[in-house]
Amino acid sequence: MTSTKQAAADFLACKRIAVTGVSRTQAGHGGNTVYTRLRDRGYDVVPVNPNADEVEGDRCYHRLSDVPSGVEAVVIATRPEEAAGTVQECIDLGINRVWMHRAFGPGSVDDQATVLGRSNGITVIDGGCPLMFDPVSDTGHKVIRLLCHSRVPKNV
Repeated sequence: MTSTKQAAADFLACKRIAVTGVSRTQAGHGGNTVYTRLRDRGYDVVPVNPNADEVEGDRCYHRLSDVPSGVEAVVIATRPEEAAGTVQECIDLGINRVWMHRAFGPGSVDDQATVLGRSNGITVIDGGCPLMFDPVSDTGHKVIRLLCHSRVPKNV
């Protein structure tokens, strides 16, 4: 097993990351928050939503397979029941790093998707938020990480 801190560092070392579940309406969507923070910190981040052509002023792709030149890693910020389909698409595309977003509530974590990914060689971080970790964290997310420690796995 790998510590989540190390898995997060490896994930955030990737420079081309897709965020699934971004919304056309910004307010209150964790996927949009992750997307814009990564974009603002210099990542080549790609929004994915099957129902949107544009998100946050950027071209949005309907599926991971539609993204030109692919991605290195994926943040899943959809409903949990959609996570397994996204993980299967990652398997099919050879993407080996997935982060299922969760801070409060169930987030995007799905146990079957976690097992599917890990059994196919994908490093799956099943909880927490990429913004809780350096180099993209801020004070607020660090506090949330402390408060939501039970939502962030210790190892993956």
